Amino acid sequence: MRQNRWFALAILATGMLMVILDGSIVTVAMPVMQRDLGFTPEGLTWVINAYLIAFGSLLLLAGRLGDLLGRKRVLIAGTGVFIAASVLAGLAAGPATLIAARFLQGAGSAMFSAVSLGILVTLFPDQRERARAIGVFSFTGAAGASLGQVLGGVLTDALSWHWIFLVNVPIGVATLALAVPYLPADPGLGLRAGADALGALLVTAGLMTGIYAVVQTSGSRLLTAGAAAALLAGFVLRQATAKTPLMPLRVLRSRQVSGANALQILMVGAMFSFQILMALYMQRVLHYTALRTGLAMLPAALAIATVSLGVSARLIHRFGERAVLIAGLVLLTGALGWLTRLPADARYATDLLPVMLLIAGGGLALPAITGLGMSGARPDDAGLASGLFNTTQQLGMAIGVAALSTVAATRTTGRLNAGAAEAVALTDGYRLAFTIGAALLALSIAGAVFVLRPAPAGVRQEPPTALPEPAPASHRRKSASPQQQQPARAAARRELDSAPQE
Repeated sequence: MRQNRWFALAILATGMLMVILDGSIVTVAMPVMQRDLGFTPEGLTWVINAYLIAFGSLLLLAGRLGDLLGRKRVLIAGTGVFIAASVLAGLAAGPATLIAARFLQGAGSAMFSAVSLGILVTLFPDQRERARAIGVFSFTGAAGASLGQVLGGVLTDALSWHWIFLVNVPIGVATLALAVPYLPADPGLGLRAGADALGALLVTAGLMTGIYAVVQTSGSRLLTAGAAAALLAGFVLRQATAKTPLMPLRVLRSRQVSGANALQILMVGAMFSFQILMALYMQRVLHYTALRTGLAMLPAALAIATVSLGVSARLIHRFGERAVLIAGLVLLTGALGWLTRLPADARYATDLLPVMLLIAGGGLALPAITGLGMSGARPDDAGLASGLFNTTQQLGMAIGVAALSTVAATRTTGRLNAGAAEAVALTDGYRLAFTIGAALLALSIAGAVFVLRPAPAGVRQEPPTALPEPAPASHRRKSASPQQQQPARAAARRELDSAPQE
């Protein structure tokens, strides 16, 4: 049974690696796709945006469906959708087909990702083992983006851009074949437990419209953002009044859960923007090839792997998730802070390699914040909490990339209009974006210090439905009779139900 749990974790991690890779594998191949398929510069951004919009907007709904229909069923269905969409993307002969396929890939990724953490936390109830499992799982997210750029460069230069999508097919089929017999089956609560179709419509439309508002460049952005805000406000109102809400607001009562999700938006926004902007800097300013760009990012992936797999679980067990999160954020802030002095003629060994090594802080921060984000979930809300956590992760990616890319482009345009050389103007734009990213990470440190502070002594931290373990059989003869135990059990339940959550 013990070996099966770790094998099941390997299946989840492999599938998640495939999902995360697909978010970044296209970055180094985008110039080639633009040339082959005839993308306009504005249309090319939708190769990434279509994926992020579907991924981010459908996660919460997919997480709740996992609770209702069974997480394993939703995960298997999502893997099937992802495989089919990857085939469609790999065979695309025009921009419209590729963008539609990327949207479907995002939908399949949402279904897989939303329930994977929920399965993980039920597989590993022991705190120390769970920390190790989350370290392995978080490595796939932390290093996946860097590995995606390496793999994207290799496949694009050695074969063609089509293979950055087709490579998903054998990996997805293997994941699917192993998931069916080895992942634990759960029947789910059933649709009668609360499908909340109106809530699903409001949150999906609100998130999709909100992400679209961030990535669009037209003058109607404020109008779109206002529509998104209205939809999301309607969703919150619906959850407060619905008999069977899609996202019970009790999930957000835990300061650890709500705080971790909020901080993740800032942290992931800065980290993922670093991946995209650094790849663009290498290709547009330093004139690296796709393959060389991917290989240049490899030390970051290796550093994250070493820390998240070999160190993070032990540090979390010894010092706690909050302390490890702060340490990781300090390293990440140092990495982006180093880039604020980035020259237009950077040398890899002195200007870029130290940054790749400092990015190892992601191997500490991501496992720690993942544990905090799932810490207050009730057993029957594990899929929902997983969906919420992954939703904020994708929101952070989409918002961070759109905002910092816009900042960099605006600064570059201004410098070009002032007569600066192209390389100098581009570098100045990237430096400003990295400066803002470092500020976001510094803000995350402050949030971790003041928002995620430990609970005061005497305050219970168990999930709201946790009940005392039954006494061992050897002690039961010394316990009071069932009639005598009933008032004590009722009092314990009342105490747990009314206890404040941190």
